[in-house]
Amino acid sequence: MLSRLKNKLFLRFLIPSLIGAFLFVTPINQDGNLTIPIAVAANALLDFMGDHADTVIWLLISLSAVLTILHKTVGIGLLKRNPKLNNLFDVKGFWLIVRIIGFVFVNMIYFGIGPDIIIGDLTGSVVMGDLLPILVCVFLLAGLLLALLLNYGLLDFLGALMIKLMRPVFNLPGRSALDCVASWLGDGSIGVLLTSKQYEEGFYSKREATVIATTFSAVSITFSLVVISEVGLEHMFLPFYGVVSFAGIVAAIIVPKLRPLSKVPDSYYTETPHREDIPQGMSAARYGMQLALKKAEKAPGIKAFFLEGAENVFEMWFGTLPVILAMGTIALIIAEFTPVFKILGLPFILLYKLLQIPEAELASQTVIVGFADMFLPSVIGSSIQSELTRFVIAATSVTQLIYMSEIGSIIMGSKIPVSLKDLFIIFLQRTVVTLPVIAIFAHLLF
Repeated sequence: MLSRLKNKLFLRFLIPSLIGAFLFVTPINQDGNLTIPIAVAANALLDFMGDHADTVIWLLISLSAVLTILHKTVGIGLLKRNPKLNNLFDVKGFWLIVRIIGFVFVNMIYFGIGPDIIIGDLTGSVVMGDLLPILVCVFLLAGLLLALLLNYGLLDFLGALMIKLMRPVFNLPGRSALDCVASWLGDGSIGVLLTSKQYEEGFYSKREATVIATTFSAVSITFSLVVISEVGLEHMFLPFYGVVSFAGIVAAIIVPKLRPLSKVPDSYYTETPHREDIPQGMSAARYGMQLALKKAEKAPGIKAFFLEGAENVFEMWFGTLPVILAMGTIALIIAEFTPVFKILGLPFILLYKLLQIPEAELASQTVIVGFADMFLPSVIGSSIQSELTRFVIAATSVTQLIYMSEIGSIIMGSKIPVSLKDLFIIFLQRTVVTLPVIAIFAHLLF
């Protein structure tokens, strides 16, 4: 009887975990590009939405603002009775303003009303037309299905196996390695969502969640190919991605040891945190399986699985989409219509010259603009003559990692405790750390 119970418990761990691993971290080839099944499904859903994508986005962001204002003024009974939904729509101060700005922007863009500086093809329309449609699909599928990774023991098992690598090298839990793999093969937004959920459930401390979100939510292979193609060097993709990966590892070791990341406390979002410590005399695999079976025993049934998934989707749609539209649009307005990023890039002229990068003045204009959007540096740098410089610009933009048109805004919209100022400081630190590494390899390659 006991043996049958253990076998049943093992299958309850194994089957959902294998499905989750297949969907989120198994590389597959689609049209010659490496991706993951969840990204393929998101693109298929995007194709299904077709011309209705703008309407879906308009409806979701408008509902977010309207429900938030109504809930804060008169109160909505249904929302009050659900703690998660109550927290989602009972926002204060800065986040209330961001949702209202998102509401104003989405209506201006959708109805084509207002100045081109907000609704034009270089600013708001880019965020709403190019970025948000795929994120709506990713948020739906990831929100519903992330529980396959989180709730049935897979992360617990892999986390125990990876402790001996992640703890000494990065001072992070072993399970954080899976966040990186999901980002690398799929999309950085999936990595951030996975990190945020782990933080909310007490598996990561504030420091760990902040470090993982700003360090391990790597740019996908597919988007990296788009970036290197924009600067006309797609034939060098393999050395390019090798340099990007190495520079990213260097940044992951160094940047968390600097302020502000080094000063983030190791406190937890929940009162009962889950710590990964292998008991003395027990192997990592055996301890991991013990944790996995314990998690599988408490795993939700089918109804609870989908109810929790629906709550996750609402949180991403109504909480994160307005932040991405508002902050992404503002960042692109600053990048396209003001000299702010160009001025901030002036100190990098000296660094580029010290690293013997040709056309240093033009290259310096691409450095800070990456904080607005990761693709902008390659677009600006594509006209530069030197292949070496174009290579450095493309690689740097990918390793900078934090850009407000997507990853930065998703982090800001999550429960991960990091401010806009800290995100910008971390962005600068990653730039300063990775740029010399990239430049050394670029001189060897060209």
